[in-house]
Amino acid sequence: MEASFVQTTMALGLSSKKASSRNVAVERRNLITVCRFSVKTLLEKYTTEPIDDSSEEFVNFAAILEQILSHRFKACAPAGPVSWFSSDGQRGFWDYIRLACSKVPNNCVSSIENMENISTARAKGRAWIRVALMEKRMSEYITTALRDTRTTRRFYDSGAIMMREEATVLTGMLIGLSAIDFSFCLKGEVLDGKTPVVIDYTPYLKFTQSYDYLTDEEERHSAESSTSEDNSPEHPYLPLVTDEDSWYSKWHKMEQKFRIVYAQKGYLEELVRLRESQLKDLEAENRRLQLQLEEAAAQNQREKRELEGVILELQEQLHSFMSTEPLSAEASLSSDSQRLGEGKRDEEPWGPIGSSETN
Repeated sequence: MEASFVQTTMALGLSSKKASSRNVAVERRNLITVCRFSVKTLLEKYTTEPIDDSSEEFVNFAAILEQILSHRFKACAPAGPVSWFSSDGQRGFWDYIRLACSKVPNNCVSSIENMENISTARAKGRAWIRVALMEKRMSEYITTALRDTRTTRRFYDSGAIMMREEATVLTGMLIGLSAIDFSFCLKGEVLDGKTPVVIDYTPYLKFTQSYDYLTDEEERHSAESSTSEDNSPEHPYLPLVTDEDSWYSKWHKMEQKFRIVYAQKGYLEELVRLRESQLKDLEAENRRLQLQLEEAAAQNQREKRELEGVILELQEQLHSFMSTEPLSAEASLSSDSQRLGEGKRDEEPWGPIGSSETN
């Protein structure tokens, strides 16, 4: 009876651990799926207007990314382990980013550390998200952090997104954000660390999932793999591995890699389409400006010819005026002299008559 009771207890413990691991796998899948939808809405939003703090799409994306980076985070307080929705004063994902991203060339870690208006780890993490997006290096930061596996294990549990294949999918998603010009103000209530993280799922209800990131079989294997370390101390016996199981595990890993590459391919294609759309808009704008420039040049030539004609006409008028002015002066002088001469001739007969009369 005692042996059966122990076996039953162990079986219940294993089943509860498997159920918990399965729930963690579902959490990872849901967060990655919502993040993919959020990136898509950001790319669609950017084609019509710029992205800043007032954009609802960005606010939602920032909340999703913050929860992904905080998923299964070892936020240890003096009282013991707490949930990854930690309050102020407890360390957050910024402590991980600060250490794991220190090797990124020309990183923004030191500048964020020296900001005077933010002091908590959550506020610094939110500021880092905005600065990394403005630098168009978010994917580079996450990729570099994942390479530091030792630091990643220190800060995250085994079932965290940053410890699983979903992290590679995340870096592929973030590549597309390099096509967006973000503009943020690193002040305000959002960066005070007190505003709670809230995700609005209503904008993503219109999306239908074109492919499932993890099938039920993959979730089962993910749950089993996540509980393998916990089961090893209680069950030190190694299971028998057949050739069929070996080939199946190899096939399973290759299929997972294919799905990851396929997801990255989709985001790169979407990025290419966005770039092509931007290029077409720039080409149309360039043609419009070229036409305006040609019209302005033609109008300038017309005005130049008109001004040259006016100048020539004024020069001719001035030349004719200067040539006719001496002649008119001479004519006026001659006419005056003629009038004077005629006046004298009219007065001459009166002289002798007067003189003869006096004589």
